[in-house]
Amino acid sequence: MYTRLSTWCFSAASRRLFLVLLAPALICALASPAQQKDKKKKNVPMTDNSSGNPVVPMTDQQQIDYMISEMLGAWQIGDIERMHKDYDENVSVVSGIWSPPVIGWNNYLASYQQQRARMKEVRLDRSNTFIKVAGNFAWACYQWDFGGMVDGRPAAAKGQTTLIMEKKDSRWIIVHNHTSLVEGSSAPPASQSTQLAQPSAAQKP
Repeated sequence: MYTRLSTWCFSAASRRLFLVLLAPALICALASPAQQKDKKKKNVPMTDNSSGNPVVPMTDQQQIDYMISEMLGAWQIGDIERMHKDYDENVSVVSGIWSPPVIGWNNYLASYQQQRARMKEVRLDRSNTFIKVAGNFAWACYQWDFGGMVDGRPAAAKGQTTLIMEKKDSRWIIVHNHTSLVEGSSAPPASQSTQLAQPSAAQKP
């Protein structure tokens, strides 16, 4: 009798232990598909179907500020494709030197490439940016500080830029770029005559 009772008690205890250990496993197994589905949903960011890039909601001012940073970054490293997507095909560019406005992306590009080929170790810092949005148009003004090697010699310049932008197909693009060079900037004389001091094509702020 003792042996049978002991065996029965052990069996009952074992069964309880088995159920205690099995319950979490069953719960995990039953919950797993749903949890994994939710987890996958949480880990998959909202994306732009056209580019596959994460979509981060931004105000118009934030979009413009980001676009200006992207454009100036592309200008510094000579990334023409990235620059192009931030400029309207019929953009007008007014430089910081006494010269006629440059009209159209292709004309601006030719001027930029001619100048960029003469520069190395380019640095262009932007500060004191002000952005104003009015419907599908906006304007931004900021100061810039340029440094680098031009024709193998150190060059530096400071100035201000005003951009006029238009929103097309949900994107802000530059339709006008007006740059002014601060008098006394120490850019080499050769660069002065070819547009280094003309931030419109070179400093492209």
